[in-house]
Amino acid sequence: MTSTAHTIIPRFGRNWISVAFSLLILAFALFALYVILRDVDLGKVVAAIKAQSGHKIAIAGVFVVAGYSTLTLYDVFALHTIGHDRIPYPVAALASFTSSTIGHNLGATVLTAGLVRLRIYGAWGLTVVDVAKIAVITGMTFWLGNAVMLGGAIAYAPNVASVVDHLPPWINRTAGLAGLLAVAGYLAWLAPRRRAVGRSGWRLALPSLRATLLQIGIGATDLCMVTLAMYTLLPASPAVEFLTVLITFLTASLLGTVSHAPGGLGVIEATMLLELPQFQKEELVAALLTFRVLYFMLPLFLAALSLGLRELNLLVRAPYSGRARRDPDE
Repeated sequence: MTSTAHTIIPRFGRNWISVAFSLLILAFALFALYVILRDVDLGKVVAAIKAQSGHKIAIAGVFVVAGYSTLTLYDVFALHTIGHDRIPYPVAALASFTSSTIGHNLGATVLTAGLVRLRIYGAWGLTVVDVAKIAVITGMTFWLGNAVMLGGAIAYAPNVASVVDHLPPWINRTAGLAGLLAVAGYLAWLAPRRRAVGRSGWRLALPSLRATLLQIGIGATDLCMVTLAMYTLLPASPAVEFLTVLITFLTASLLGTVSHAPGGLGVIEATMLLELPQFQKEELVAALLTFRVLYFMLPLFLAALSLGLRELNLLVRAPYSGRARRDPDE
């Protein structure tokens, strides 16, 4: 009993620290958003939305589709890693798209995304443990991709990063190199042989070195596509380097993830508005709203619709499958 208490209490304390940190980020972002937007002319925002080029929105939409297509590979890769590669791509794609989209938009991603995955993969014999392993692998794909993309960008262009975070270039370069070195160290650890973490039923065999390079490529491509969508929607004037947008947007997305705000709502917008002051506020707000519709709201609608149609199909087929079991010759 005493040993159990000693185990639970530290975890409880760490959870509260994590929650407090997330709430602090969210509170700061919402306050910053209030300060930034209190003098914004809503009429000008509406006018800026109407003035957006349909061609640019269409291009951004293509990047969003490419990003979500890459996102489906998160689950495909995870399934191969844990030895369930028999599951067809359409099933894995549906599970990946719906779980990620619903999880990120509703918050409590581990729980909501896990429940969606379990609902879909359960029909293929996967267990809660399998779904937990998938969550670990997909999470690694996201964080490895971020470490390489953001770390590489900051290490390559520390002066650009200084415009975003207002830190000295040498600190930014050190941070970027530290991220890249961490990934390099992980790859070196994987090089001699296949590694595993966990115990007994929860033991997870990590991807091999070659597979991890593919994993990094999947995560990096996903992040690149979504950044290109955001970059395409930005006002044409003044011109801003892609690296500036990459560093700003990935930082905003990471803060949104850490805050656990549904869809990073408020956190992404506040960070972008703070770190891209060269744009007229109303035009940048219009771009951010359009991006949120394209990348969050429409995919959420499609994910909910896809999941709903799947459940409806299961309900329709259930009586016939039961009848077939009772009378195989019918």
